[in-house]
Amino acid sequence: MRDELVTALYLAAGVMFILSLGGLSHPRTARRGNAYGIAGMLVALLATAALEAVGGYWLLLLAAAPAVVIGAAVASRVKMTSMPQLVAILHSFVGLAAALVGIATFLHGAPHEVGRAGEVVAGAEAAMVGGAMTGAEALAHQIEIFLGVCIGSITFTGSVVAFGKLQGTISGRPLLLPARHWLNLAMVIATAGLGWWFVTANGPPALTALLVAAAITGVLGLHLVAGIGGADMPVVVSMLNSYSGWAAAAAGFMLSNDLLIITGALVGSSGAILSYIMCKGMNRSFISVILGGFGTEAGAGPAAGAGPAGEVQSVDAAETVELLRSARSVIIVPGYGMAVAQAQHALAEVTRILRDRGKRVRFAIHPVAGRLPGHMNVLLAEANISYELVEEMDEINGDFPSTDVTLVIGANDIVNPSAQDDPSSPIAGMPVLEAWKSGTVVVMKRSMASGYAGVDNPLFYKENTRMLFGDAKANVDAILGGLRG
Repeated sequence: MRDELVTALYLAAGVMFILSLGGLSHPRTARRGNAYGIAGMLVALLATAALEAVGGYWLLLLAAAPAVVIGAAVASRVKMTSMPQLVAILHSFVGLAAALVGIATFLHGAPHEVGRAGEVVAGAEAAMVGGAMTGAEALAHQIEIFLGVCIGSITFTGSVVAFGKLQGTISGRPLLLPARHWLNLAMVIATAGLGWWFVTANGPPALTALLVAAAITGVLGLHLVAGIGGADMPVVVSMLNSYSGWAAAAAGFMLSNDLLIITGALVGSSGAILSYIMCKGMNRSFISVILGGFGTEAGAGPAAGAGPAGEVQSVDAAETVELLRSARSVIIVPGYGMAVAQAQHALAEVTRILRDRGKRVRFAIHPVAGRLPGHMNVLLAEANISYELVEEMDEINGDFPSTDVTLVIGANDIVNPSAQDDPSSPIAGMPVLEAWKSGTVVVMKRSMASGYAGVDNPLFYKENTRMLFGDAKANVDAILGGLRG
């Protein structure tokens, strides 16, 4: 009776997770989706604790309580600018957990034997999965263990490198070792060979094969992500999200836990779909990103000796205010610099004043603005900027020619015309916001430093571009004061 109740609770939790993904697909329903996800996870935890096979509740509570406190403290204190790093490191925990579960599952079942078809495999491993297993079932179980450990290992090391690149402790430039793709292929072949050894060996040799495969795939994950440039890191984070889902699903197969399988499949498939959408938004090959940038030099940085393309025209906040006062239509392009400066709240007040004066004001959001999908949408929602004013790149790109003033706040690569004009550019072919087609472009930047992709931006030197240097928050505050005055 208890197991039947647990199954019903698992089903309810799975439905809540599906509703959560549906809610998170749009900013207007994101809060509701997040609430569904929290509720689903609570139900899943309670249902798992209620399983007849689960005991030692005090030990479980002793392990879970500190984790809850640490998680709540980290989540409440992390800045929105550091959210991509937090997501990346959480992915690493999922990968490490899957790898450890796989190794523990193997040790729990050892010594084991791979029986012939129809032969019953008994012992600790059979008892662990709730009864005797045929040779085919045992073989499938071993494959589950091997795949779970390998996927988890790749996810763990890859996510750690992604965290380092986003945090700035590791260079955003790709690690381009000689014959790096052949090196990756050699590691994949070696892992496949170890897999064959694992499913055909017994006892310590099988454990050795599993641990060596975990080490090799760990190096593979590190090298794959290290070989991808900073410009593609948003896609990498999304892809690692998918990997963490498949790692969780593999752990579910190992533990015969239906909810882990369902949840992992949901996360894995949704992460893969999001990665594909982002690859299209950046004109990147989905397969090349998975293979560590194979067939593309994306994110390789500017060519040697590349320098500024011309002279810039600077403005101050007062001149920017006059431009806004005389404009009838304004488009604002937010970027990571706005997030760092926390300028969104003052920007919301600027938007309100301009709209009160009859001006059309909208926000243009690039699919990979910031360092995490939806990063800019969350920041604008945090400042209570209406969803009706926020438009995606495909919706608004055709409106730049009829726009009087475009404010680019802390964005760089997503408004770089080199993506369209320079076939040799590392971001060539990447869809961008065509801000340069508006009447006047005001770019807020601290300096003339290149963006995350490490390439120069010809937009800064165009005749209709004005550079407003300094901290974005200070400049937006000054503009707000001028408009009020």
